[in-house]
Amino acid sequence: MTVIDASNLIMGRLASEVAKKLLNGEEIIIVNSEKCVITGSKRFLTSLYKTKQTRGSPEKGPYFPKRPDKILRRTIRGMLPFKKARGKEAYRRLKVYVGVPNGINDYETMPAISLSNLSTIKYVHLEDISRRLGSRF
Repeated sequence: MTVIDASNLIMGRLASEVAKKLLNGEEIIIVNSEKCVITGSKRFLTSLYKTKQTRGSPEKGPYFPKRPDKILRRTIRGMLPFKKARGKEAYRRLKVYVGVPNGINDYETMPAISLSNLSTIKYVHLEDISRRLGSRF
């Protein structure tokens, strides 16, 4: 079981690394999902996620999450072969939390995909996107 702190990690790069580990059979727990970072301007990213959220109908879907832990989990799901048994089993081995739950003390950081290696200065925390979508986590 691997516990990853998502603070200041780039969401897409984190998701691809986690998807690889899940397909290899590891159990992954991600903490501090609200502090994860998405690159781009705040206005563009907010409009992008708003269009994803309003797509479809309220009765039939597709449903798009508002909470930061659910958004990160959905992003990782998109990088797995979710409609096949192998992908569903891998997806079940993933747990994502807002903050750090009780009982989890030791967690690793991934410096290769952190914000410090980013050359651009435009980024938004997942917490900000989630609040603009209407979440009160």
